[in-house]
Amino acid sequence: MTTVIERPGFLQSRLGGLPRAFWVLFAGTLVNRLGTMVEPFIGIYLTQARGMSLAAAGLVMTTFGAGSLLSQPVAGWLTDRFGRRVTLTGGMTATAVTFVALGYTTSLAGIVVAMLVLGVVVDAYRPASQALVADLVSPDDRPRAYGLLFWAINLGFAVAMVSGGWLVRSGFTVLFWVDAITSLVFGVLVWRAIPERRPAREERQEGGFAAVFRDRPMAVFVLISFGYALVYLQAYTTLPLAMTGGGLTPGAYGVAMAVNGVLIVLVQPLTNSWVSRRDPFRTLAGGFVLVAVGLGLTALVSTTAGYALTVGVWTVGEIFTAGIPGAIVASLAPAHLRGRYSGAYGLAWSAGGLLAPLLGTRLLAVSPSVVWPVTCGLGLLAAAGLLVLGPAVRRRAAAAEQAAHSES
Repeated sequence: MTTVIERPGFLQSRLGGLPRAFWVLFAGTLVNRLGTMVEPFIGIYLTQARGMSLAAAGLVMTTFGAGSLLSQPVAGWLTDRFGRRVTLTGGMTATAVTFVALGYTTSLAGIVVAMLVLGVVVDAYRPASQALVADLVSPDDRPRAYGLLFWAINLGFAVAMVSGGWLVRSGFTVLFWVDAITSLVFGVLVWRAIPERRPAREERQEGGFAAVFRDRPMAVFVLISFGYALVYLQAYTTLPLAMTGGGLTPGAYGVAMAVNGVLIVLVQPLTNSWVSRRDPFRTLAGGFVLVAVGLGLTALVSTTAGYALTVGVWTVGEIFTAGIPGAIVASLAPAHLRGRYSGAYGLAWSAGGLLAPLLGTRLLAVSPSVVWPVTCGLGLLAAAGLLVLGPAVRRRAAAAEQAAHSES
């Protein structure tokens, strides 16, 4: 008798095998990102609607960054201490309230406080979301699951940018309400449809953030991720300044960056399953290299088409990285510390978000021909770090698997 092994179909290989609770999280994430309309326009809101100077607006946005820096470790602790659902729903509810308060606050002091609180709560869902995927999804499927969340975030944000630009004609208050409502919808979806998951009481007393950073592979991965964040975020901080400084219009930056959104929305779902089957460290390193090279090529172009081409190169690298960091963090984290491990990873990006503009603008002030080669070099260094780290993590995974077999 001949045994016929049926291969999963196109959709089954990309969407099948994931639990219902994951799809609730996916739907909530998509709805939430469809309403992300305030953050992209916050600088315009502060200067035009509230009449702030550029210096005052910069101070206010810095407080948002400080709040974001606090957000990830605090939310990671809450996730492990009180549970995934409580942290997700609480963070989204607090975000909704803060958006409404910010939209109606007129005093400088009130706006500063609201922006600080918003920085803390707006991304508090991330450690809980990352930990929840690790709870719900098997290790083999985690890269695919995290990749689907990455796609939902980018799809929602792309739509929000266009619709936000249209809705802002009716006034900024509309944007605050849309952001608040979609945040609340996300929180309600999680509360109604996802069961609570948290470590046992005795496990919650074990370890803490000190344990996260005593884990050498995790500490090194956080450091590498911080270095990569400094590189990647230049596309959103230094690149528009370089393009306008070279005589192009802000619209040219929008056209070039549209390539990023289109490629991610169209290509990433097609490659997600393939990427998830590859060695995570080698694949992630390859993505880092493409991002580094793509940004490095920026030094050689001066037209909108040229910039769009370089954006296409580093976007392919970004697609390669989709979902893999979350899977790596989940593989390193003990179950009772998944929130804190995810918070530590998020901290690397929050710190990168604060320091990337400082690094990029300083290098740009030296020379436009300096910033992109340096950025490329940092990206290649981060990729090399991943290749060095990979074998250590693989040995640890093999030892854990062997110990599990021995116990059984």
